[in-house]
Amino acid sequence: MGENHFAPLPTAFYGLVLLMAGVAYWILTRTIISVEGKDSLLAKAVGKDRKGNLSIVVYAVAIPMAFYNHWLSQALYVVVALMWLVPDRRIEKVLTERET
Repeated sequence: MGENHFAPLPTAFYGLVLLMAGVAYWILTRTIISVEGKDSLLAKAVGKDRKGNLSIVVYAVAIPMAFYNHWLSQALYVVVALMWLVPDRRIEKVLTERET
């Protein structure tokens, strides 16, 4: 994006790459849960996976937004990145409960 001065099309394509990564994560977690079962540690830790689902929705909104306001689109990408930067203690919590 930077080489193209944050133009709308590269910003949208960057969002598409982020969206595909989010969808791949969602597919991976759902596949593992379907193999391990709904009572598995991952299923308990992830729960409804609000963070993952919200990421996909924000990316899906940010991609067309790039053609109207590319700065807002990029800000949404940063919001999702910051959301994932905050440590998610769900998995650690479930593993700790299992050990005790």
